[in-house]
Amino acid sequence: MESTRILLLHGWGSSHRYWKKVIDILGKRGVELIVPDMPGFGDNPPPPKPWRGSDYQNWVLKFIAENGLQTPLILAGHSFGGGLAMKLAIDRPELIKKLVLIASARMYVKKSLYKKILSEIAKFGKKFSPFIPFFDIVRKIVYRFVIREMDYARTSGTMKATFINVIKEDLTPQIGRIKTPTLIVWGNKDRATPLEHAYLLNEKIDGSELVVIESAGHAVNLEAPEKVAEAVYNFIK
Repeated sequence: MESTRILLLHGWGSSHRYWKKVIDILGKRGVELIVPDMPGFGDNPPPPKPWRGSDYQNWVLKFIAENGLQTPLILAGHSFGGGLAMKLAIDRPELIKKLVLIASARMYVKKSLYKKILSEIAKFGKKFSPFIPFFDIVRKIVYRFVIREMDYARTSGTMKATFINVIKEDLTPQIGRIKTPTLIVWGNKDRATPLEHAYLLNEKIDGSELVVIESAGHAVNLEAPEKVAEAVYNFIK
């Protein structure tokens, strides 16, 4: 096997706990899946001020250096973490020998109206919420049933501004710059990052492999951990 260690960057609102089943399955096959809690998630406190994607990228580079992870390494990412993994593959390709993108975010195949709505609600709420009764309740209802963006609704403090900063960064024009051998894993029922995003990645990244997992949504690691682990193992062996 080319490597027995994989660094995985989790999604927004997630942590290493959400990957326990995949970690256990791969561990039994001799593969160590390292899933650090990024700042603001799991056991890691949020940053003191709002971050951008580049700040998380620098944090990942620091984590690699401080933990003595040998490079080039196998880098994986899910959703928000998948976007980070893509950006690292674009900016620091010499550090990555294989890339695994699982329901990755930070691509806009179509002009996303709901992202614009989310941004405008955030701005409006910051300015007028102290004067509007029950605004917080109304806001959460809108996120849940109109734009289905619960990631933002669940955040607080600096992480709200961080979320807005991150979703503004569209990596779509840069996808073709990824030259690292890449595996793309997606659930065909994904509503947060639709399957068309997977097809776009597969088209733009030369030589990439696409595995579509039937009847799985965005949380494919929780809904089909065995299939995710199998796809990853087959790719790296």
